[in-house]
Amino acid sequence: MATDISPDQILRFLHDHPEWTREADSITRTFVFSDFNEALGFVVRVGAASEVADHHPDIDIRWNKVKCVLSTHSQGALTSKDLALAASFDGFA
Repeated sequence: MATDISPDQILRFLHDHPEWTREADSITRTFVFSDFNEALGFVVRVGAASEVADHHPDIDIRWNKVKCVLSTHSQGALTSKDLALAASFDGFA
């Protein structure tokens, strides 16, 4: 379980981004939009940012709700990549 962040950094991120929750070795947030079209546009922005970062979330879209789950699977832990990408997703919402 290798990570480049401390437990305090994770707690600080969760304090600064209260919509995200920790679930074991991942962080999760469900974004809610006015309709499917808006949710899909968000998914496209998330996908483009994820490709640039070469780091990909698990995404579940259900009409106006998009659930994003971030974890660095190759490390079996949360890393700075997860926190940075999650913060960028917040900016898209």
